[in-house]
Order: sequence, then structure tokens, then C-alpha cells
Amino acid sequence: MPLNKAEKRENVSDDNLTKMLKIIPLGGLGEIGLNMMAIEYGSSLIVIDAGLMFPEDYMLGIDFVIPDMDYIRQNKSKLSGVILTHAHEDHIGALPYLLREINTPVFGTAFTLGVVRHKLEEHGLLSAALLNEIIPGNSLSLGEFDLEFIRVSHSVVDGVAVAVRSPVGTIIHTGDFKITHTNIDGMITDVNRFARYGEEGVLALLSDSTNVEKEGYTISDREIGETLEKITSKSRGRIIVALFASSITRIQQMVDIATARDKKLVFNGRSIEATVEIAKHLGYIRFPQGMRIDVEKIANFPDDRIVIITTGSQGEPMSALARMASGIHKQVKIRDGDTVILSSKFIPGNEKAIAKIINNLYRRGADVIYEKISDIHVSGHAFQEELKLMIHLTKPRYFIPIHGEYRHLVLHARLAEQTGIPKSGILLAENGRIIVFDENGGRLGDSVETGRVMIDGKGIGDVGKSILKERRALSEDGVVAVNLAFDEDTGIIVYGPELVSRGFVFEGETGHLLQDAICVVLEVVEDVAPDTPNRIEIIRQRMQADLRKYFNFTIKRRPVILPFIMEI
Repeated sequence: MPLNKAEKRENVSDDNLTKMLKIIPLGGLGEIGLNMMAIEYGSSLIVIDAGLMFPEDYMLGIDFVIPDMDYIRQNKSKLSGVILTHAHEDHIGALPYLLREINTPVFGTAFTLGVVRHKLEEHGLLSAALLNEIIPGNSLSLGEFDLEFIRVSHSVVDGVAVAVRSPVGTIIHTGDFKITHTNIDGMITDVNRFARYGEEGVLALLSDSTNVEKEGYTISDREIGETLEKITSKSRGRIIVALFASSITRIQQMVDIATARDKKLVFNGRSIEATVEIAKHLGYIRFPQGMRIDVEKIANFPDDRIVIITTGSQGEPMSALARMASGIHKQVKIRDGDTVILSSKFIPGNEKAIAKIINNLYRRGADVIYEKISDIHVSGHAFQEELKLMIHLTKPRYFIPIHGEYRHLVLHARLAEQTGIPKSGILLAENGRIIVFDENGGRLGDSVETGRVMIDGKGIGDVGKSILKERRALSEDGVVAVNLAFDEDTGIIVYGPELVSRGFVFEGETGHLLQDAICVVLEVVEDVAPDTPNRIEIIRQRMQADLRKYFNFTIKRRPVILPFIMEI
């Protein structure tokens, strides 16, 4: 039987009381995504979240990015488990890559684990996974830590904050949250529990900084529902709603609207179909029997009786919405009278892709509703007044801004100072910087190695800066391959030189550019005598250098030069 809190405190030795409580951010501080936080005391280590981020513009060919988990590997003997705050990819996406190496217990709410099970099944890890369901309001003992899970409202159902009691004091990790009293799914942030912790005493508050730039309060889901109802009532054709697959509350709103107007419902897109099945099984989505139809059957009903819920609101090139917009979707052809609603915010970096889809939808006759022209999305992250309220509720001795780019962390730190937290009580850290608490208080300590590990296909971490640099060069100026063969005995050219370009020039438009480049190669060969030691390698290096100079001088381009030299 695990010790209760009182028994634990009585058995803590004086030596243990002098140990340090360490908070080690491994991702999510100074960036959006990659959320992963290690909390360590003595021989106990827990991890809160294991998220990914989607590739930035310069990461050509990369599927996604996960945090460097070396610190966890080095301390795996201490690891008691991973706690997941909610089911978004930036909080659970890296979990399969952690469990491949360390099969530690995983704790999450019912919906979060439902999504995780689907993900682990795809990775072939489900049968061995140690998944444990947690319920908001319940407690859990892991090593030296006692944890309580506090209900929070977010843009995905079943989110929790985590209160972590340690021998040094209690810290609260908010996860992603907002504070609203009108949630239609009933999952309202438990402000009373946060307040009770504030009365008991909170050593440190780790609070979501994502929307710190936004003044006031988040708007309610009810307001969004009213807007969606108005749009639906005015539409004379099909309604097509694109959103994040995890937006269960929004999906239920559209289900309710469709039910009230006797419309048929279609879910289209692999991720949304899987998520809806999970949510339906858990009772988070409800719709009348016979209301849902397969996408192949939409032609059997009038357009004004069809509601299609799909993915692709971020302009993903192979999403269902992108295929509809480009006219290559097999079952859904956009036409005059269709109304397409993009019920999500534009994530920075996706604007061009989203704009392309919107333009294509308009070309095909659809009316498009998106966040810039109508309130059809509500953020799941707290605005400034809600962030202040969280600080007032918990009354922390120390404040640590988390989840956001560096400017978000700085602005959140300033906001905390405005609420009365002294500068000495604000610990502004970035990834890898250890936050230390002991008998002397809290401070920033040493750093551990952190970073980003890029996932490309089945490759994990095998693409680094040098590979990305080569990919950028290939994407910008193309490649020129040089094929050349020498007689092994005489050193005389027996084949070539032959130059083949890809993504560099269209030969018909550049005269004799490649033919003249052959002369450059021949000059290099003539300058290196047949009896020169290491002749082939010298020719290869000279050929690359001289061709780069030639192309840069003649056409101001720097293609990648690939010499293929053989001795026969």
C-alpha cells in the first residue's frame, strides 16, 4: 500500500529535506510546441507531457520535430511515469518515441488515453504500453511526489492541470487552459480547487503563456455556436466545416445544429473519423441513430440537408479540404451554393497555404467563412485577465511562465509582476535551464543538454543542420551531376565528361552553358597529370570548386555539384 501524505511527510528524513526539487524544461519554453517538463526530487523523476512540433520553413522534408530526451535516458532509473495534460499533438506527439526506449507508466484522462492508444497502435507499441486512466479530482503517488489532477477548460475535452506536492513544497502546472463559465461540454476550469491550493500555499505556479498578448477574456463557445447557427440558417447548399480533429466541443455543436435542422452528417478525413469514434465511445459526442452517413451517399440527399465535417483548416496539402479545393476529392466536388467554414485560427506559418485553399474554394463557387471575417473560432488558451486570475487564485511564492515563444514568457513575467509577484519571485527560464528549489528558495541553476530531434520518415535524428543545408541548396539552385571515367592504366578519359542537371537550368533557354562547363571539367583534368598521387580525389575537389565559380560567374547560381568519377 502506498503511504498517505501524512505518513510520507513523517518518514522524510532531515537529509531528504535538504535535497533539491528540480524542474527541467526539455521543450516548450521559447517555442510553440515540444512541450515536455521533467520534475525531479532525490531518486524520483516524473515527466509532464511529451509533445512534438511541426516543421518550420527551413526544415525541408521533415515530418515533425520532437524534444531531445537525453536527460530522461540518463535518468531512466528514476523515472516513475509520464503525465499527459491533454490530447493535443504538442503534448502527446513525442510519446511513442519515448516509449520505444523507456516503457514507463503513462497517466492521462479517458479521452487523452483514447487518442494515445490509437497513436501507439500505429507505432506498434500498444500491447506493451502501461496506460493508466486518471480522473480530475483524484490523487496519485509517484515516488516522492503526490499528484492531484485539476479539471481545466481547453479547446480539447478532458484537459487537466497537475498539482505536484513534494517535500520542498507544492508546484502547480496549469497545462493549456482558459477560464470560462459557459462551456457547453461542462468541463469548466475548477477555480475553487486552484483557490484552495492558494490558501494552503503554492511554492511555484507554472502557467500557460500562449495568449498573453491578448487583452481581456476569451469569448465563450456559446457565442461561437450562435454564429455557426446563423451561418447554417442562411446557407442554401451544403455546409462543410473544417477544424482540428480534436475539437470535440465544436463538432458536437455542429451535430446539434444539424440535428435541429434535420440534416445528414458526414465525417471525412482519417484523423477526424478516428477521433470521433474515440469520443463517441467515451460519450463525449452524441448524435441520433441514422443521422450519420458515409461520404459515398451524399449524392442521395439534397445539398441543403448535408453537413460535412472534415480536416484541413491549416492548408495541409493532402487533407480532405485541400483535395476538395483543388477538385481531386473523389466524392465531394465543390460547387456554387456550398458554404465552407474554417473553424480554427490561422497558425503562424500556414497563412499562405490556407489562403491558397480559400482562393480555390471561391473559384469553385463556394462561400468561405474564416476567422478574419467572422467569429467562428475560440481559443483554448487564457487571455490576460484569465492569466491574472490564475495567479490571484494560486498566490504562488514563485512564478514560472511556460508554453510560448520567448516574447510570450517575458510578457507573462511582466503580467505576473503587475499582479504583485516580486521580480525576485519570477523565474524566467528557457529549455534546458534547471529551476532549483531548496531550503534557500528558488533560483535558476545549471543547464542540461536539450535540443530538437527531427523525424523524417522512419529516420529519427538522422537529419541534422548539414543535411538541411544541402536540401536548401538543392531546392534553391538544383544539382549538376558530372559523369567521368578514366582508363585505370593510362589515366586517359574513356567516357565523358557528361553533365546532367536537375532543377538548375532548362538547356534550351541558356545556350551552351552546360557544353561550356564541359570545357571547365576538361581543363581541370588536363591540369592534373596522370601520375599525380591521389589524382581522382584532386580532380573531384578541383572540379567542384571550378564549376561552382563558373556557374556563379555566368548565371549567378550555385548548384550542388556531384562528381561521379570511375576508373575502368
